[in-house]
Amino acid sequence: MFKNLNPSAIGITGHESEIIELALTHGFGGIDLDMADFAARAKLHGMPYAKRLIDSANIRVGTFALPIDWDVDDEQFSHDIKNLPEYAEAAAEVGCTRCLATLTPAGDKRPYHENFEFHRRRFSEICEVLQPAGVWFGVGFQAAEYMRKNQAFQFIHDFDALTLLLNMVDAPNMGLLLDVWDLVAGGGSVESIRHLPLGQIVAVQVAEMPAEVSLSDLDEKSRLLPGDENGRIDIASVLRILAEFGYNGPVTAKLSRGIFQSRRRDVVVKQTAEAFKKVWNAAGLTPAGKLGEAVEVVGS
Repeated sequence: MFKNLNPSAIGITGHESEIIELALTHGFGGIDLDMADFAARAKLHGMPYAKRLIDSANIRVGTFALPIDWDVDDEQFSHDIKNLPEYAEAAAEVGCTRCLATLTPAGDKRPYHENFEFHRRRFSEICEVLQPAGVWFGVGFQAAEYMRKNQAFQFIHDFDALTLLLNMVDAPNMGLLLDVWDLVAGGGSVESIRHLPLGQIVAVQVAEMPAEVSLSDLDEKSRLLPGDENGRIDIASVLRILAEFGYNGPVTAKLSRGIFQSRRRDVVVKQTAEAFKKVWNAAGLTPAGKLGEAVEVVGS
């Protein structure tokens, strides 16, 4: 597995060249791309031009966010999904086979069971379109209680319910976006990761959680840097478990913007990289995300 940099997940922006430079400077092995923008550049200037910076930097593209909205009416969805093969093919050209989306945990449109079937059907269609390019579709949930307040209908906001939905989607490329913070916020535990099928994990996101805040009081400021000394999640153990399983995908920090000491991009990325290094070392991982020789593998 490798450390992956998603600019928006840590509250920064920048041109592709700037993000690549920051990633390389601070030891990230991959970056996430805006695939709609990348595909548009490839269409306008050609693929060799569009991916020249990625190729010259020899950096991986970890994931891309699903570049269409699935929660629209049938006519709009049928129109928008026609663009998805182009995005999937562009992603495949740069070696990215992981497309991600996150469920909205409540809303005003549909009651639970109707919404469940709606998502099962839409996700099946999305997977069908992504599959020819070899792209997996990973879906995550949002567990924090504040995100469900003042909504007419509750929806999926814990791991068991998400697993049921994903298992109901009849597609070989349907998988899980494992956000460890949301797993714990939804009442799950780090140890429950051991029971996940390795092939189902499309991507991993991490953040620490303040130990002094109850799960019901978590808010948008509660995503802390990995390894925070006041946290309740043993992220090093998470990484260790993933390494034992042979997970080889991206690990991305998804953090609250207010935790950083500065809004400068280089400072934000540096702090994130230092936090990653701390938990990476505590897990006994090599820079390539493998278990080091001195680390005893459970069960060996």
